[in-house]
Amino acid sequence: MSPSRRSQVSLFLHQLPFLVWLVALWMMLWGQFTWLAFLTGLVAAIVVTRVFRLPPVELSGRINLWYGLIFVVTFLGAVIRGSLIVAWQVLDVRRQPGAAIIAVPLRVDDDVIMAHTAVTASLIPGSLIVDVDRENRTLYLHTIGVRSDEDAEHQRRVVLGWEARITRAVGSREELQELRAKIAESEADARRATESPREGRTPL
Repeated sequence: MSPSRRSQVSLFLHQLPFLVWLVALWMMLWGQFTWLAFLTGLVAAIVVTRVFRLPPVELSGRINLWYGLIFVVTFLGAVIRGSLIVAWQVLDVRRQPGAAIIAVPLRVDDDVIMAHTAVTASLIPGSLIVDVDRENRTLYLHTIGVRSDEDAEHQRRVVLGWEARITRAVGSREELQELRAKIAESEADARRATESPREGRTPL
């Protein structure tokens, strides 16, 4: 096998997980898991990756099947739960569900993980990505069911949870270390906040 042929095969194998993800994303967007949806998704993925002259996506080359399975199962459960919650909010005429635009600063500096997190958050009923600040790694979501600051903070934690699951499944080792450091830092800040005396009071 010639060096050029070998490099093409290596590039294809490196991009294969991205191609599979595009097909799965196509099927989820249409809500159909059939052979027709698979074939049309495959055609769309080939068009996106071969026809359009875009720079190649740099993947980590690491896939953790266990965390990938956890992500898929958790995602399907979240879709079902989100559908039921949105349906109840529509049928509950006693009060308005409330809505808000929420900014979610991400912790991992990677375009692929950022894109996957944004798509995942948009596919779950009740939230939708309205803007992305790539430079500051911030997602802006329109979320229903938000009536207080606590609700908004809960939604941020949900999105950050998806980012963590995706990083554990397909992120590089460096990104995993970065994520763990950010989680440890946030937990330490939370502990210091709970242990510090309230304003206007002196410690016993």
